[in-house]
Amino acid sequence: MVALGTGAVLAIVVGAILLLVILTGLRQVNQGTVAVTTVFGKYKRALRPGLSVVTPFVEKIYRRISVQNRAIELQFQAITQDQANVYFTAMMVYSVLNEGEETIKNVAFKFVTEKDFLTALVRSVEGSTRGFVATMRQAEILGLRGEIVKEVKENLDVTLEGWGYHLMDLQLNDITFDQAITTSMAQVVASNNLKAAATNEGDALLIRKTKQAEAEGTAIRIAAEAERTASQLRGQGVALFREEVSRGLAQAAKELEDNHASSSLILFSMWTETIRHMAENGKGNVLFLDGSPDGMDKQMKDLMAMQNLSTLQLPPPPVPPEP
Repeated sequence: MVALGTGAVLAIVVGAILLLVILTGLRQVNQGTVAVTTVFGKYKRALRPGLSVVTPFVEKIYRRISVQNRAIELQFQAITQDQANVYFTAMMVYSVLNEGEETIKNVAFKFVTEKDFLTALVRSVEGSTRGFVATMRQAEILGLRGEIVKEVKENLDVTLEGWGYHLMDLQLNDITFDQAITTSMAQVVASNNLKAAATNEGDALLIRKTKQAEAEGTAIRIAAEAERTASQLRGQGVALFREEVSRGLAQAAKELEDNHASSSLILFSMWTETIRHMAENGKGNVLFLDGSPDGMDKQMKDLMAMQNLSTLQLPPPPVPPEP
């Protein structure tokens, strides 16, 4: 066994002490955090993520500050201008403004603990929201979510920057009222819906009746035009028929006159054609005619008399004397 000299022992002791000092001064800082150190209670520096060496027994880590986004849920009550209770459920997202040295110092030393900061932040949000809601009526609140958030952020941005923080987002997840107010609001909505439905139904009925009347008027007008057109066509047809009959009778009379025959044959032919037409198209089952020579002679005389009456020209009316 080799005996160590005094110098060697002293060197080993000094090396051990140095190693212990170095190990004692090593500090680890996790990602997403910044460590603030003090020397005898006075701010010294900010340690970034990773392994750092501090002065042993003198430099101490005062606080570890998270620079990550943090969220907190809030529940509070406010009163509107018309004395209605409004209950809010909100979610707030905040973070350290930046990783600058002055910002880190503000975050580390403005409040005694982080709990005190959260209390101040929550009360500031609630107070700003209550101040805005107090100027509004309860019927307006539900439609002002965006305006409430904007008002709160504008009021708190400057204050939070002085503390070293930034309000990133504020979401009003739920806005409720007392049960009595909720019931009355539902009744108002229901009555408005019924009124709107009645108005729509009345408008629909008016439109339906108007369209029906227009359709009936159009149908009547079309039917009248069709009837007028049909009457014109029937009149034209009768006129053409009479023209053809007259032309045929005139031609037949001329042929009879050229052959020195009696024109009564035309009347007799017309009479027999009339009887045949009545027999074919009449709705009755029996047609009574006087078929004796005297009866036929009487019918012929009647037809000739009607012919003479149609050709008889009346004298013109007398002209009244001039005064």
